[in-house]
Amino acid sequence: MTAAATPIVPPSVSASRNRWTLIAVCAGTFMLLVDVTIVQVALPTIQRHLSASFTDLQWVIDAYALSLAALILTWGSISDRFGRKHVFIAGLTVFTASSLLCGLAQSINMLIWSRALQGVGGAAMFATGLALIAQDFHGPARGKAIAAWGATVGGAVAIGPLVGGVLTSGIGWRWIFIVNVPIGVVAIWLASTKMRNQKDPGANRLDGLGLVSFSAGMLLLELGLIRGNSLGWSSGPIVAMFCGSVAAFLAFVFIELHQSRPMFDLSLFRKPGFSGVSLGTFAIGGGMFALMPYLTLYLQNDLGYSPLGGGLRLLPMTVLTFAVPFIFRSPISKLPPGVVLGGGIAISAAGIAALLAVGPSSGWTVLIPGMVLSGLGIGIANPAIARVGLGVVPPERSGMASGLSNTFRIGGLATGVAALGAVFQQRITTSMSASVGAHAAALGRVISSAGIKAAAHGQTKIADAARVAFVSGLRTIFVIGAILVGFGAVAAACLVRSKDFHSATTSASTPEPAIPIATERT
Repeated sequence: MTAAATPIVPPSVSASRNRWTLIAVCAGTFMLLVDVTIVQVALPTIQRHLSASFTDLQWVIDAYALSLAALILTWGSISDRFGRKHVFIAGLTVFTASSLLCGLAQSINMLIWSRALQGVGGAAMFATGLALIAQDFHGPARGKAIAAWGATVGGAVAIGPLVGGVLTSGIGWRWIFIVNVPIGVVAIWLASTKMRNQKDPGANRLDGLGLVSFSAGMLLLELGLIRGNSLGWSSGPIVAMFCGSVAAFLAFVFIELHQSRPMFDLSLFRKPGFSGVSLGTFAIGGGMFALMPYLTLYLQNDLGYSPLGGGLRLLPMTVLTFAVPFIFRSPISKLPPGVVLGGGIAISAAGIAALLAVGPSSGWTVLIPGMVLSGLGIGIANPAIARVGLGVVPPERSGMASGLSNTFRIGGLATGVAALGAVFQQRITTSMSASVGAHAAALGRVISSAGIKAAAHGQTKIADAARVAFVSGLRTIFVIGAILVGFGAVAAACLVRSKDFHSATTSASTPEPAIPIATERT
């Protein structure tokens, strides 16, 4: 292959090819985001079938999220050098193959490692999806294509728990992964035959030291949070993990400040608006989305619903997350961006606070007000995050800004699942110690992962104590989640200002500035 100027393509052929590009990107994005939520509904079933511990269940979520968060920016840099099409196809291939491995897993360790490999492929797709759309669509068509991509993101979040419930209850939990295989094969074929490969001629080196230091910092942080209860928070290994994480992140900052082409440009944080949207995005990931696995455990392990029944009862939240951006798009667009972003996150915080109405004798309907408010808030905040994150940086930095936004969202999810899980399990153990005394730690571990029935073995006293302990743990992490998301709302409202936005100075008659690219002939 040789680099050449972009060939002249008839408009009808170009439009047809662009549509297939959009379909391939949306299919890949749908798969990788569905796999964030679809697995949550199947966690109790996976626990029973693979004899998983509570820590194992955390890793089923975090192995995927950690790979995503650590590699999105790196894959973006690689795509600049080798081409977005090639990186997207590589990501699709890895994701599809690892999905099959997840479905065939015969042990919890095999499932966790396969999930980590899924995250590697998913990060490549996430890093290049919007860039592929941007390279093939221009003017009003680009806006429509991005809207279709955004609808795919919202739809994946909305449909994930329901599809997970249907597949797990109907044909088995393995199919939540295997169903990705035929979709992935079709998407790989479309990408291989319909997409162009474009790259940045100026991207001649990769930020390897940045990748290693950032990934090490994230991994050590998650290990410390997840293993803290079992090893002891003041134990040598846990203290070493946290100290190592801090050292790795400090090294990462030093490296990025001295890179000519950093994968994480820290100068963007000089803009208060960018800092505000980043803090708000991390807070939603760590305080809202990280609560979803524990809501699922409550619906199935405490209240006894099937995976499908649990997924259906999450619909008040997930459907609103998808529908609100369409319903309120016009009035919201007229409001100041800081008000919209801060207000949406604040509504989500209020929704989490409303979930505190849950008690040991509650039914699932007590969750409805909190889920409705949370879904409304997320539906308002999600489009605002994209609008603000891209609007407060110069157009030439939009690719990195998008990558950073996704990194903060997924990084918040990974950190939140680990941190909230540690608090959740510790609170259950403390409550059980006050009620039953002996064997409280062992019972707490069983209650956290397998549920009340598995711990009680028909003993009414233990069952009652377990129910109180489970709800106590749930309420504790709801409080933490509400505080964290509330902090994100304040940060967004105070830091995101209209004057920070870059105004569009080019009119319809002004040609777009040329962007140096290389297009490969295939």
